[in-house]
Amino acid sequence: MTWILVIIGIFRFAAPVAFAAIGETISEKSGLINIGIEGIMMMAAFTAALVSEVTGSPWLGLAAGAGGGLVMGDIQSGFVIRLAADQIVVGMGLNLLGIGLSRTLYRIRWGGADAIVQVPELPDFGGWADPVVLTLPFVAWGAHWLIFKSRWGLAARAAGEYPEAAESAGFSVQMIRFKAHLLGALLAGVGGAYLSLGISGSFSEELTAGRGFVAIALVTFGRWKPMGVLGAALLIGAAEQLQFWLQGLGLGVPHQLFGALPYVLALAVLAASVQRTRAPQALAQPYIKVK
Repeated sequence: MTWILVIIGIFRFAAPVAFAAIGETISEKSGLINIGIEGIMMMAAFTAALVSEVTGSPWLGLAAGAGGGLVMGDIQSGFVIRLAADQIVVGMGLNLLGIGLSRTLYRIRWGGADAIVQVPELPDFGGWADPVVLTLPFVAWGAHWLIFKSRWGLAARAAGEYPEAAESAGFSVQMIRFKAHLLGALLAGVGGAYLSLGISGSFSEELTAGRGFVAIALVTFGRWKPMGVLGAALLIGAAEQLQFWLQGLGLGVPHQLFGALPYVLALAVLAASVQRTRAPQALAQPYIKVK
């Protein structure tokens, strides 16, 4: 029983970054890199907390957070797909927008940076996993099927490797990338919302704490394969659970060192994998259809 609870805890702590990383995998396979995940997750977390508090329903909050991710993704796609702007620059701008706007609205709504905001949390099954955590393996498997088994996935992979060939085969590269990007933003929104409603039960200005950037690193470590990305996210979830356990032991070590453990692990796995992976050939390259 204890080991089952440990495994469930790992999945819970992994869920926010796992959802975001799986969505980013879909987006990157089509040729789009979304550096703005941190901003999307932050706005989704705020939206989920606000709607959950106002309505008293964490499920409506979760839906609102996912919708907030879609809105942010649609704004971003207008620049990187329709206008073919630099994906890195636009993504960093989205981070500034999401983080800055969520902080401003948080202070307006709850009255200051130090305000303690408690929101209704997602219900679980008798102290076990909640429904969102239970869907995580199925989301990873579904993303795998979508990318590697479906006709749309074949077109998306072609758009990420040889967009001109995909266009000549009758596919709209821009539409494929638009759909992949929105799906990635939706899952990032779910991840951000789950931080508020499933992990902390609250909202704060530093809630995401770099998880969006960790999600991008995990895509590389997972070799652009959703199941591999899920496995990498579970390593981060285990590190997060471990750092809370170590803090509870009262070892007299500054808690910041324990808090850095997941990020140190993320850097380590990225450094170990970057030399033996190959990104989609057209990743981060804008595509403009030649008429």
